[in-house]
Amino acid sequence: MSNPDQRDLLRARIEAAQHRNATRDLGEQARQAADTARDFVREHPLATVTGVIVVGLAIGAMTKRGRSAGRAAGSRANKWVGYAVELGLAYAATALENAGDAARKGQDKLEDISDTVGDRARSLKREASHRAGDAHDTARRVTREIGKQAARKVRDLKSRAKG
Repeated sequence: MSNPDQRDLLRARIEAAQHRNATRDLGEQARQAADTARDFVREHPLATVTGVIVVGLAIGAMTKRGRSAGRAAGSRANKWVGYAVELGLAYAATALENAGDAARKGQDKLEDISDTVGDRARSLKREASHRAGDAHDTARRVTREIGKQAARKVRDLKSRAKG
């Protein structure tokens, strides 16, 4: 689309919007404004509350009574901030202490597991050594028996061959 065509299209849209606004009644405009405001508050609650506080403080700062109340509120707020900081530090100290306790418990548990694994490994080593000794003894006994049987067979064959 060329620039003149775009301008004509934009001009037509603006005229249509102006016509719609002119034909709407005041009640409809108020409902639309309320809906828009409600949607904004739902989408941005923190920004809305902050804005209301800032506007309230600005209006209060314009009056003499508001300025004196602001000073008094400021000193009270400082006390509350101090309490909040102390509370936060106490919470952080408790959290660090709990983390240290959890770390110690974890370390103790790992030591227990390590001891159990070590004991089991030593037990398995002893059992394996015992079984290896039994297998060695069995192999020696079988070898001795086979040797005896072979020697007997050789003697028996020699005696048959001589006789």
